[in-house]
Amino acid sequence: MKDKVLHLNSAFSVKAADSADQSIYIEGYASTVDVDRHGDVVPTSVWEKGMQNYLKNPVILAYHDHNNPIGRMTEHKTDGTGLWIKARISTAAKQFQLIKDGVLTAFSIGFRVLDAEYNSAAEVFLIKDLELVEISVVSVPANQNTLFDLSKAFDNAEEYKRYKEQFAPQSQSAKGLESATEADRNVTKEWNMNPEEIKQMLAQAAREAAEQATKALEARQQAEATAKAQEVARQAEIDARVKAAVQAQIEVGQSGAEKLLAEVEKRFADERAAQKSALEGLESALKEKADELKAIQASKMTFNDKADGSESTYEEREKAVLLSKLTRKAIGDTKYGRNLIEKKGTRTPTGTVTAPDSIWETEVSLNMENEVRRRLVMAPLMRGINMQTNVMRIPLNPEAGLAQWVANTDFGNTNNNSSGNTVTHALGEITLRSYKVATREYMAFEEEEDSLIVLLPIVRDAMLRRVARTIDRAMMYGTGATTADPVKGVASYDPVGEPGAVTPLAPTATVTVANLRNLRKNMGAWGLDPSELVYVVSTEVYYDLLEDSTFQTMDKVGTQATLLTGQIGSIANTPVVVSGELPAKADDALGAFCFATSNFLVGNQRGLRVDTDELIERQSRVLVASLRTGLTQLTTNLGSGVRALRFNA
Repeated sequence: MKDKVLHLNSAFSVKAADSADQSIYIEGYASTVDVDRHGDVVPTSVWEKGMQNYLKNPVILAYHDHNNPIGRMTEHKTDGTGLWIKARISTAAKQFQLIKDGVLTAFSIGFRVLDAEYNSAAEVFLIKDLELVEISVVSVPANQNTLFDLSKAFDNAEEYKRYKEQFAPQSQSAKGLESATEADRNVTKEWNMNPEEIKQMLAQAAREAAEQATKALEARQQAEATAKAQEVARQAEIDARVKAAVQAQIEVGQSGAEKLLAEVEKRFADERAAQKSALEGLESALKEKADELKAIQASKMTFNDKADGSESTYEEREKAVLLSKLTRKAIGDTKYGRNLIEKKGTRTPTGTVTAPDSIWETEVSLNMENEVRRRLVMAPLMRGINMQTNVMRIPLNPEAGLAQWVANTDFGNTNNNSSGNTVTHALGEITLRSYKVATREYMAFEEEEDSLIVLLPIVRDAMLRRVARTIDRAMMYGTGATTADPVKGVASYDPVGEPGAVTPLAPTATVTVANLRNLRKNMGAWGLDPSELVYVVSTEVYYDLLEDSTFQTMDKVGTQATLLTGQIGSIANTPVVVSGELPAKADDALGAFCFATSNFLVGNQRGLRVDTDELIERQSRVLVASLRTGLTQLTTNLGSGVRALRFNA
């Protein structure tokens, strides 16, 4: 149950962008630090760590559908109120107009609780650590005051209770939010709530629990009194009917007891029939409500709009878009696209079936770009920025030397000695350039649509792999010296031949953990913090490390140690990542390198673009995929921030 994905709904406001950009922005508090009516608390401090993985690709979805991206988160912050986010919604999103018109007005954030503390005595559930999974725009109304209501994510109260008890201390004699066992061990915990706030939170939870218990008792007493009054009235009515029947028999002079008994039995039979009819009506109503509750439980209490089985899949839409580009026709003009639209397209009120070409093309472009970036090893390790042009100048504040100690005798003097050395402030700058990487495939005119549909997924995967491999190689060891190799890779910034350079190993040598530690040792100040470093090794060096008993593979480090692409182990808390794009052992070959990720910056000017054209002279069609990216080093005032291990006979 601890892996359960919970949803937190909250309202947002809509703002238009500037006149040059027709997109819109939505913003609001996704979570607040208030204590809700069930005693659940989400402190602001959990979001800094909880959003780390999500920030690597902050895509905004619609209705929690991973195949339906509609924008990206552009800003976020935490303050005394809670977590505030801002997102840009693309004009290509089919939900764009609904959001702009105020029909869709709510965020829904999906996350997993990694650590929490449940105090059963005070009935307070405090979330201490979580992982943000995704952010969606949905049609669910916002909770009052954007309070976190954990109980709504469960089928019933019993399941909710079992979930919270997983986080309860072993001892029920809780002391504040600290278990008795932890108190005996003198374990001190740091909370982002002062004692007065915790006291007020517990008092509020106690008052609400007392109010709810009082209301429940009053409602139960009222129901019992009403039922008793109805029973007394029914019995009085029966007695009155019996008495009237007896009196009628006496008045007409009927002396036969049999007729009186028959009348009484008839009246009792009528009463039983009426009661049976009423019970049958209640049973029907209860069955209807039971079916409704069962349907709600099956949907896990989510009220998102659900597409029916007739909606097209992403794979079908991707084939339709690529086939449209390759044949240079509209989606509805191809046989495959026309059949897809007729069967699973969007039907207008007049009955006309249409294909949202621009929406499908935007969706396919975003998904193909995301797939390229998922295949990359180097780019996700470094900080990235978006570039408006292919050349961007970034200002930097260089190291400004040291301040001066001032003698006590200089205080109050007029000789300027008490203010220290004079330093002239000057900003530096670096230039970040993006370069275009592209690949192409040819298709003969003789290829029919049916054969193109089979070939397109194969061609598409091959093109994406080529783009990803080329970018990875360039960012690892590109020379940046020629038009064919314009990006200077991280390893190429290693000062070969200068002080601090690492002595090459023979191609026949076995690389050990000690060799990689020597790389970090020679990095100077950049090598002090292991969490700011990453080792990148070739496949041959990886197998060498497996023979070193001191190397900590992932089964020793733990599967949750990091989510870096390709990580296979750790050396002194520094991740080790393997890449198949590094060359095999040979003279002048690069075997591994260690670098400070914060000293390098990746620029992304344009996402993946797919273009096509017909080549009459070659009787073929060409399909081209391209994107623009770049890499630069930020500063050298503390050294280059990278050391490489090379082989040399």
